[in-house]
Amino acid sequence: METLESELTCPICLELFEDPLLLPCAHSLCFNCAHRILVSHCSTSKPLESISAFQCPTCRYVITLNHRGLEGLKRNVTLQNIIDRFQKASLSGPNSPTESRRLQPQRPYTATISGTIAGTIGGGGGGGGTSGSSARGSPATSSHSHPHANHANHANHGNHTNHTNHTNHTNANHSPAVVAKMDPRISCQFCEQDPPREAVKTCVTCEVSYCDRCLRATHPNKKPFTGHRLVEPVPDTHIRGLTCLEHENEKVNMYCLVDDQLICALCKLVGRHRDHQQTLENNLTNLVKRNSELENQMAKLIQICQQVEVNTAMHEAKLVEECDELVEIIRQRKQVIAVKIKESKVMKLRKLAQQIANCRQCLERSSALITQAEQSLKENDHARFLQTARNVAERVAMATASSQVLIPDVNLNEAFDNFALDFSREKKILEALDYLTAPSPPSIRDELCTASHDTITVHWTSEDEFSVTSYELQYTIYTGQTNFISLYNSADSWMIVPNIKQNHYTVHGLQSGTRYIFFVKAINQAGSRNSEPARLKTNSQPFKLDPKTAHKKLRLSNDCLTMEKDESSLKKSHTPERFSGTGSYGAAGNVFIDSGGHYWEVLLGASTWYAIGVAYKSAPKNEWSGKNSSSWVFSRCNNNFMVRHDGKEMLVEASLQLRRLGVLLDYDNNSLTFYDAMNSQHIHTFEVSFLLPVVPTFMIWNKSVMILSGLPVPDFVDGVASDLQEQQQQQMGLCRQESPYLTGMKTCH
Repeated sequence: METLESELTCPICLELFEDPLLLPCAHSLCFNCAHRILVSHCSTSKPLESISAFQCPTCRYVITLNHRGLEGLKRNVTLQNIIDRFQKASLSGPNSPTESRRLQPQRPYTATISGTIAGTIGGGGGGGGTSGSSARGSPATSSHSHPHANHANHANHGNHTNHTNHTNHTNANHSPAVVAKMDPRISCQFCEQDPPREAVKTCVTCEVSYCDRCLRATHPNKKPFTGHRLVEPVPDTHIRGLTCLEHENEKVNMYCLVDDQLICALCKLVGRHRDHQQTLENNLTNLVKRNSELENQMAKLIQICQQVEVNTAMHEAKLVEECDELVEIIRQRKQVIAVKIKESKVMKLRKLAQQIANCRQCLERSSALITQAEQSLKENDHARFLQTARNVAERVAMATASSQVLIPDVNLNEAFDNFALDFSREKKILEALDYLTAPSPPSIRDELCTASHDTITVHWTSEDEFSVTSYELQYTIYTGQTNFISLYNSADSWMIVPNIKQNHYTVHGLQSGTRYIFFVKAINQAGSRNSEPARLKTNSQPFKLDPKTAHKKLRLSNDCLTMEKDESSLKKSHTPERFSGTGSYGAAGNVFIDSGGHYWEVLLGASTWYAIGVAYKSAPKNEWSGKNSSSWVFSRCNNNFMVRHDGKEMLVEASLQLRRLGVLLDYDNNSLTFYDAMNSQHIHTFEVSFLLPVVPTFMIWNKSVMILSGLPVPDFVDGVASDLQEQQQQQMGLCRQESPYLTGMKTCH
């Protein structure tokens, strides 16, 4: 019957359903309880008629209402009939547990609330302290109630009821502790006598205090009463005086752990606590997810442990196999060397045995001759003695003379000099047996590296050369980035040369006059290590003077590296490439440059009137270089130094002792720079956006000059270039009429 009663109880009022509604989610709800839910959603701006939906308190399914509101929902007639029959059956006998419940006060608290009260009052019996702990361990907003059979409805009528109500009214403004102090005697609420006996226990489940007799009558030691919670007597206001602070006349039956507050069912459904359960559900979902992640992580760790075991067994087996192979090699070599020793022993003993036999044979002959000689000496017959003595004497003389032949030469050595054993190196190797490690980083030897205009030969050394399987050379164009590690990790244009077996390598096809960054990687089965970066640069593009471009009044040397003003040299034929204008005594190089950085020098000698620079192929050949937009030159006219482009000139400072002019053409970075090469000083830089290939040009009006090409870019150029980036020269824009040396230039003309 109790199980059936719990199925017939409304989740809001915790009473038997009254006029139940059948919700679309198949759950049921009292009509009045549903109306209270709608009322709780009302506000000044939102009247009751405008509410069109609410949530099922059991499953949170959203119930949509039509224009009729709650009247549009179906009545659960079947459930109402079952409740009516259940109530009739409950009235069949006064001793039935159901009848006892009907006579008891209704709306019991949940186990959470009961435990909280018991823990608060600190009463004994029935496990009140344990219940208090359970309240804290319950969900944040508990929605589960535990109805039990209640008894002693008599306590709610007559004088006993009035007495209780009077006590509550009198102490309405006092705390429960004060009430207990003012009226320490608690009467039984089940006794029919007047005055009632003193209570000995309070049933938190029934919300009634009992004397000893009534307690035995109403709570026999059998189910379901063994589940009731009994504490020391508590005033009735401690139990039944707890109502919701937000919803009038609603008893609290839950405890919200988020706000540490007692709440009612409406608080959970429509009040500010309704999201706390969702928070708990979210936290629970996150916890479940976290647990799943931990389980997956633990599974991975277990798998890794298993793999460690497998790998350990594999490596141990490999170690045993390798060591067994070493032992087998040593055993085989031992047998081979032992066989050699035995063979040498046999050979030596064979020769020694032969010599011993020869010695024995010679000894026997000598002994026989000595015996014969002694017998001859003992002969008394002179005639007989003379007859034998001569023969014996000849034989003794012959034996004495041939003693070297008779005595064998023992020339064999008992020592085995050819079998000297020295395994010290092998012992050191065996003592150092260990797992292979990555090789030490190689070191690039800058002093051994060489370069041409399009090749660089890189040399390096390695401390543990024997453990290196191969080398790998990596290189890229140096962009000026000082953080080599960042450059190594970020550069996407690295060129790689793999599987190098030597300690050097020549890279071909490089740009002329260009700086490169090189790394060398030493590789073996255990890993690889990189060298420190090295900055190496190719030489400039070598070139000579092109005879086809030289002015007819210029004479070139046989190697086309020197040009000299010669008025008598008139035998050159006219070509479109040749400088031909009056006073345009020039020549061009035999190379056109369209990329990279190139440096060359001009030995000026005693010349005091010259113009040196670069020009496009289309630059006019019948006028001075620099007087058009296709050429850029540095020029000297007696004691004046200037730079010229597009007919505009600007004075620059230079030493009158300038004897070697350095020219740096950085085509990729759009610059043309002139230097005093002897003093490592910067003279001027043109900032030019080159559009076409350029050719070196040279003009002289007296003496001679000599060119040196294919040179590496000097180190001092880097420092000067850095300074120029911070301090830009003033832009070329001075008109020729504004030049302070205009008169001097007219004299030069």
